[in-house]
Amino acid sequence: MSWFKNIVRTCHTVLIDIKAFLHRQRWKEALIFFCFVLLSFGFWLLQSLQQEYETDMSIPIRYTNVPDDIIFTNKIPQAINIRIKDKGSALLNYTIGQKFRSITIDMTGLSKESGKFTVDKRYIEAEVQKQVLATTTLYSIEPQAITLRFGMRKSKEFPIVFQGNIQTEKGFLVSSDIQISPSRVTVYASDSILDTIQEIKTVYTEIKNGKKSITRVVALEPIEGTNFETNNVSVTIPIEEYTEKMLSIPVTVTGVPVNYKIRTFPQAVEVACNIPISRFKELTEDMFTVEVPYAQLEENVSGSIDVQVTKKPDWVRYCHVSPAKIEFLLEQNTSFK
Repeated sequence: MSWFKNIVRTCHTVLIDIKAFLHRQRWKEALIFFCFVLLSFGFWLLQSLQQEYETDMSIPIRYTNVPDDIIFTNKIPQAINIRIKDKGSALLNYTIGQKFRSITIDMTGLSKESGKFTVDKRYIEAEVQKQVLATTTLYSIEPQAITLRFGMRKSKEFPIVFQGNIQTEKGFLVSSDIQISPSRVTVYASDSILDTIQEIKTVYTEIKNGKKSITRVVALEPIEGTNFETNNVSVTIPIEEYTEKMLSIPVTVTGVPVNYKIRTFPQAVEVACNIPISRFKELTEDMFTVEVPYAQLEENVSGSIDVQVTKKPDWVRYCHVSPAKIEFLLEQNTSFK
């Protein structure tokens, strides 16, 4: 218990020192001074909030039901700028309390033949008045009316490509192609913009420590001046645990003239490959081909040549051939006449 007594004694000593400091005359005078400063600031703030001020505010605009097959040819206003006058307390409320809501411009019923869509002054004023207090004086609204000019877009379908980085845990790999649904998207834009597009990419997506298949809804990377038929796609990344399988594959020499025959040493090579555990039994030797073109043998004077796997299933990863080089013997076919 001695350590506990020491802690209690230390705390008691600290409390005594604090009390002694607070009872000093200078501390009392400083505390009284700060209280008067704080009180004066409070009175000043209350008085300031009762005075009237002018200020500029901004109300965002939200456009809804915009047809995908039109393109705006003029700059679209993104906010309504207003100048108002009111007491400081009301203006403070606009800033940190009652935030302005977006003014919605619904483009339902737009006439595509006219080439323009107009939002009149009365509608904008009515929407602004709904959001300001009765005591607030509204001096100006800019713009007072909105005219949206547009032309017809062209459309074209493009493939969607996954953009990102996939990191799996040790012993796991992406087992097959990444599936994107839908795999293609219709893009609306002017002819000049459509001509510059080859594919549509998803936003950059990073997967870490993957050890099972993952499905995510991923946004498409926007392109200025375009509209997409859909802005999000479903991306499925197949991830499986991998294992190694060894196979003995015979070496085939292709393009050998009928008056020659080729002997290779060895006649077969060992192929080690990483495959998903779920497909271990499915993988067989006849799914692989190890070939050497005869033309390469003719050009080779060392008597040994590299071999490579020329056919394998798409889901097989990281094939390693052993030995990587084989020796060969070119003989004339005596049976050929």
